[in-house]
Amino acid sequence: MNTTLLISTYNWPKALELVLMSVERQKKLPTEVVIADDGSTEETKKLIESYQENFPVKIRHIWHEDKGFTKTVILNKALKTITSDYVIQIDGDIILHSNFIKDHIANAKKGTYLFGSRISITEPYSKKALEKKQIKFYWFGSGLLRRTRAIYLPFYNTFTKSKHKNSSKLRGCNMSYWLKDAININGYNEDYIGWGYEDFDFAQRLINAGVAAKRIKHAAIQFHIYHKEAPKGDTDKGNKILSKTIQEQISVCKNGIKKL
Repeated sequence: MNTTLLISTYNWPKALELVLMSVERQKKLPTEVVIADDGSTEETKKLIESYQENFPVKIRHIWHEDKGFTKTVILNKALKTITSDYVIQIDGDIILHSNFIKDHIANAKKGTYLFGSRISITEPYSKKALEKKQIKFYWFGSGLLRRTRAIYLPFYNTFTKSKHKNSSKLRGCNMSYWLKDAININGYNEDYIGWGYEDFDFAQRLINAGVAAKRIKHAAIQFHIYHKEAPKGDTDKGNKILSKTIQEQISVCKNGIKKL
């Protein structure tokens, strides 16, 4: 099974470097890495180019001009270029446990998408990690919030079942899905401008299309570097779109990878 690690990023090369460092130490590597860049400056481009030279797998950089928060647009542009069977999606401020890719692949199942949780690194410890380029964290160590999520018990997921129901626990920074399923729902809905709801809409349309959801716990572990939360976009508009998606059981958005 070919896999793509899809990383969304915007103007935080110091964090992205830690992400790429954590990808290098994966016990099972993806087939390729695709960085969906929502308009970062030259500094991010130079960082990516420096890693492309000796990285163990191919890194592709998909970039467009900065026009504000248009994550849905750049993700769709990236999805259009992917030919792998399976996509594992994270954000550019996420440090991966060494078994992260391995765990997503081990739990992948046709007709199902996966989502996991994240462990937040405190603000002072995040600063320290960025300064020292630290990518190893332990559940019993300092600087972690909700640390029990970092206890590694991968067998736990053999007893959990998938559900045809969306979850408030879903995070777009830790999810994976079959490329075919993402294409079938026309990718991300580009009517969402600004941060918020776009991941829930994507997941809900997968469910509406008959794809089940499975939450991974104590595996596919990741650590979130602290930053101030970006202001949300048009929440009223986002609420209306998501509500319509749920109520009318919409599976294919009109303003997605293809403009319908």
